[in-house]
Amino acid sequence: MIDISPELVTILMLGGVLVGVMIGYPLAIPVGALGLIFGFLLFGTPVFDLLYARLFKLINNYALLAIPLFVFMGVMLERSGIAEKMYNALYLWLSGLRGGLAIITVLIGTILAACVGIIGASVSMLALLALPAMLRRGYDKSLASGAVCAGGCLGILIPPSIMLVIYGPMANISVGKLFMGAFIPGFILSGLYMTYIAIRCFLQPQIAPAVPIAERQVPFLKKTAMLATSLVPPGLLVLAVLGSIFFGIAPPTEAAAVGAFAATLLTIAYRRFNFGVLKETATQTLMVTSMILLIGGLSFVFVGVFIPAGGNKVVKELILAAPGGRWGAFVMVMFIIFLLGFFIDWIGIVFIMVPILAPIAPELGFDPLWFALMICVNLQMAFMTPPMAPAIFYLRGAAPANLGVTMGDIIRGVFPFVGLIIIGLGLCVVFPQIILWLPAQMIK
Repeated sequence: MIDISPELVTILMLGGVLVGVMIGYPLAIPVGALGLIFGFLLFGTPVFDLLYARLFKLINNYALLAIPLFVFMGVMLERSGIAEKMYNALYLWLSGLRGGLAIITVLIGTILAACVGIIGASVSMLALLALPAMLRRGYDKSLASGAVCAGGCLGILIPPSIMLVIYGPMANISVGKLFMGAFIPGFILSGLYMTYIAIRCFLQPQIAPAVPIAERQVPFLKKTAMLATSLVPPGLLVLAVLGSIFFGIAPPTEAAAVGAFAATLLTIAYRRFNFGVLKETATQTLMVTSMILLIGGLSFVFVGVFIPAGGNKVVKELILAAPGGRWGAFVMVMFIIFLLGFFIDWIGIVFIMVPILAPIAPELGFDPLWFALMICVNLQMAFMTPPMAPAIFYLRGAAPANLGVTMGDIIRGVFPFVGLIIIGLGLCVVFPQIILWLPAQMIK
């Protein structure tokens, strides 16, 4: 065992994670390696007992059982064809507006967020469904790409969100309260996106022309029936899952099980269910859950070494020393999360940083629930800010090659939406009840 100052431990461990990720290693490798190496150097062989104990604690965390269930629910709904039905129905109602197809894209992304909650699935679906339709109608490539990325990313915030399921146990906050608190901020971001698209397309009509009326002439009753049959089933599903949490009927884990079962029934009703779909859904659920638990387990070890070594105190003192009192410290936290989002996947940020940052909120006089969801809203930007930017890469990979969408088109398109997330954060600072009102109405 060797004696290393807490300041040096903080620099080497956090800096080592950033360096490891930037040179191309999957996050789990540098996090696990640094945790074990520094644990062995500082505490000797007991670090291996720590590894076992913390992995055992993670795997036996009842709240995290909701992760595979919500993933299964989202993947099964993706296979059901629900997105195509919604797009076809909304196309007839809104495509006559300037920028209507981009607004539809964000709107479908919002609805999918309350059903699917998996960024890769949502962005890929919108890339295949909405992007070709927009570009065929003469839409600006950047605007269309930005709408797909922004709409698809809402699933990580609007419940049932996997990020919130993970965040709750890390910060000892009720997952149900996080779900309710995230609803209004998620819808506000969606509203900001659609408002931006409408205003910009009004000022620059050439970038998003309206669809000619001849192409959307369908009897009113038929349009209404299409809208109802595409929106009511997922609406009932969301109500069953989140309503049971809100009214205190079931905790998130049981609600997730109900959602997974209901999503399977919905896929059967849409005649998309077969053994191949079940196998693909189960396989993807296993892959996503395994990735989360692997990163989570090794991050648990990392944090289990970092905190006893005094690294959390160094981070805390740095934040509390920020000029401007508690709001200066809050800005410092938001800036740290924003910077980490450039380089580290959100899963790593939640598993590593939340146990370090969450105890700071009460000392600053902030409501822990509000503080938690401010971090979650902030992490929306991590999906659209290169070089990490998973939404950008999902879109680039899923977009048909014949559309000619470049990485530059996508990056230019997402920047305005990143700015809108900052505006959303500002609104939640000025009006904290945006986050706190709905959780306060929950039935215990």
